Amino acid sequence: MAQELAERGERFGLDVRWQLVKGNRRNLLLRYKPKSRPGYRLLLAPHMDTVVANEGQLKPVLKQGKIYGRGACDTKGSIAAMVDALVQVIASPDRPQDTEIHIACLVDEEHGQLGSRSFSKKNKPYDLAIIGEPTSNKVITAHKGAMWFQLETQGLAAHGSRPSLGENAIHSMAKVVQFLECDYREQLNQIKHPLLGPATINVGTIQGGNQPNIVPDACSIWADRRTLPGESNASIAKNILSSLKKRGVKATLDYRRDSECPAMETSPNQPWIKKLMTLVRQKEPIGVDFFCDAAFIAQNGTPCIVFGPGSIDQAHTANEWISIKSLENCVGQYVKFLKSLP
Repeated sequence: MAQELAERGERFGLDVRWQLVKGNRRNLLLRYKPKSRPGYRLLLAPHMDTVVANEGQLKPVLKQGKIYGRGACDTKGSIAAMVDALVQVIASPDRPQDTEIHIACLVDEEHGQLGSRSFSKKNKPYDLAIIGEPTSNKVITAHKGAMWFQLETQGLAAHGSRPSLGENAIHSMAKVVQFLECDYREQLNQIKHPLLGPATINVGTIQGGNQPNIVPDACSIWADRRTLPGESNASIAKNILSSLKKRGVKATLDYRRDSECPAMETSPNQPWIKKLMTLVRQKEPIGVDFFCDAAFIAQNGTPCIVFGPGSIDQAHTANEWISIKSLENCVGQYVKFLKSLP
């Protein structure tokens, strides 16, 4: 797919470059550069990868005005809309004369965000970045972050017929789960972001013990903590462990310190953002629960928004789809926006 996009970019007069990310994985960069030296830079950044798919899901089907297939809305639709709009604009006499436009087709958004992390480190800030995700053609100025962490409790193994000789690690973990799903969740609900609402917690997996007649000496859970702007993984971990200690529960907490997925928030008062919101007839900014590449692009000082065709409700579903109408509406809005740039 990346090669197909590269060939199309060359045919339509775009500068095509590859950016090495890791191993043989590369971001694809398409660039429109005006004749004069540009004073402004715009980034359009969808991702090329998808979540896991079976063979049938990789064969697109057009039915009743909808395109079905893995990645149709998340985010092949955004790639198609961005490329189509840019091609239309640069063929028009109304194309920007003072704005350089880049499309960065990124890898690995659905796993470790290697593409956007690498891109952010290797490129200087843009005046604005539009991250392609299925937002129903609404301008998103904030999204939550994500922290996955593992909690472990240790016990003492003993024969199941004499449990008093052991220490049950599952029992200790039950107290941890009770705290996270009840008291801790209530604590989170007390603080609400104006666009994102409260942070959330979900205990997703649990594992412990070997068989019924052995007192388990170890138990572990994995939890998903959605974060708000300003929160850090380190402060969250410290708070949870402190709260458990006060409740007499001993546990260890571990998370990946090299791949924090922070929340993102951009002021909607940025002129280009206000212009796009006006074009799509949107009066107020919107925040979303899901995490995306915007946070990493923003880390180099680029103001970011999220905008694209299709609905997040269809993303990652077995019968993922996007409507032709949503695609066409998005292209039209992109064309108007790009033509309005200096």
